[in-house]
Amino acid sequence: MMYFRIGLGCFAALFLAIESSSGAKNDFFEIQVIDSASGRGVPLVELETVNHVRYVTDNSGRVALSEPSLWNRTVFFYVRSHGYDFRKDGFGMAGTRVQPKPGGRAEIKIKRINIAERLYRITGEGLYRDSVLLGYKAPIEQPLLNAEIFGQDSVQPVLFEGKVFWFWGDTLRASYPLGNFRMSGAFSELPEHSGLDPALGINLHYLTDSDGFAKGMFPFAPKEGLIWSDGFLTLTNESGKQTLLAHFERLQGLGKSLEHGISTYNEKKQEFERTATFDVNERWRAPHGHPIFFHNDANNYYYFGISFPNVRVSADLKSILNPLSYEAWTCLADGSADSKNPTLNRDCAGRLLYHWTTNAPPTGGKEERDFIKAGLMKSDEAFFQPLDVESKKTIQMHGGSVCWNDYRQRWILIATESFGSSLLGEIWYSEADQPTGPWKRARKIITHDTYSFYNPVQQPFFDQEDGRIIYLQGTYTMEFSGNKNPTPRYDYNQIMYRLDLSDARLKPVSD
Repeated sequence: MMYFRIGLGCFAALFLAIESSSGAKNDFFEIQVIDSASGRGVPLVELETVNHVRYVTDNSGRVALSEPSLWNRTVFFYVRSHGYDFRKDGFGMAGTRVQPKPGGRAEIKIKRINIAERLYRITGEGLYRDSVLLGYKAPIEQPLLNAEIFGQDSVQPVLFEGKVFWFWGDTLRASYPLGNFRMSGAFSELPEHSGLDPALGINLHYLTDSDGFAKGMFPFAPKEGLIWSDGFLTLTNESGKQTLLAHFERLQGLGKSLEHGISTYNEKKQEFERTATFDVNERWRAPHGHPIFFHNDANNYYYFGISFPNVRVSADLKSILNPLSYEAWTCLADGSADSKNPTLNRDCAGRLLYHWTTNAPPTGGKEERDFIKAGLMKSDEAFFQPLDVESKKTIQMHGGSVCWNDYRQRWILIATESFGSSLLGEIWYSEADQPTGPWKRARKIITHDTYSFYNPVQQPFFDQEDGRIIYLQGTYTMEFSGNKNPTPRYDYNQIMYRLDLSDARLKPVSD
């Protein structure tokens, strides 16, 4: 990242960075959509003409319009964006009129409803397409196409050897509809080590094959089946050298597990190697989700959970490679694994007790809902049934991550809701005193209209102002949403948001 002295030199450099670098902008009409509160350009805003020609703003909130038929005449554009609002006229039309002409410019201000602020798309093609066409300089090194990648699903970030390593699931390529289904990887520098301010973007350095496309990170398994990996974690030896481990699962389709276990990253080969294979019939005994390093008075642990942490293992290689070392956070009595006739763990006074054990499976949100429905558990005994602070409705969490936050001095959860106002497009915030909960209240921070935004994950290594500002990203896709009109360029890619934890709308969550 380039730094400048404060003063006239700073303003001159800033001017040069944003000013047109060529005469290309004279061929286009620039429309930029601005957040009315922050003044920042808003990505993923749709502008649609009366005859349904649709344009979508790039990461700087820009559209480069090149429509000779529209020059020098009044044109109406519908304006819409997930979690943002635009004023309606007397006929209920949310839109505005502009007069396009070559080399001209119009600015449209839009009001943010989301508590979290959308910043930019991280992956895929054409991140700054319109800005480049207009002659602007982008803040990242690869603003148009990086490693031939068109789309990427569900990121797994982990700090390793002083860098951020990023691993994604299914990856789409430019040259053919079928891409990489063995996980893709990249690394970036931390902001304090020459990396970009996360408010501006991330310079991703992909691990690629000889053809320049993202290489498969898990080549060791048989070719049949796809591989998904999660539970990425590091162990440090006495000399300070780190080892990167991950859980892997080879699947047939989306449901049948063919194999799962632990893998180790080979730095020289830049790929993972099989280290241990576990029983596919007891998949909870393995790292999964986004691990949390947790220290108590007795031991160092890694906690795991797809939404809520409910599995742990000692943070050493011997324990991680031994399935019997994994403990479940559960309200089931030891030895109770019968899903049809479970026995809950209660004391002699009838109080429900959650506990760590190796002799029963973990309890999560789904299991609690089943116990409540069966009359085995009262709603106020649940650990994983947070209520919307406004409607008091129970929020079913689908997937997310939990991190400690210094600003709130609590553990915070960011997760997708199942069966909300969109099937998998609503993102919620919750807090608890312990990573295991109980999670009692939640506030919606991001919404999507008939679109999915799943598997959100926080990036605590990007926290700013002692944790007051946090960053999170998730997968934006029409999958599972019922929407038949994918958003060009954005669909099946990662989008970054930031959240200001001092926002008064979050306060009821901690009361």
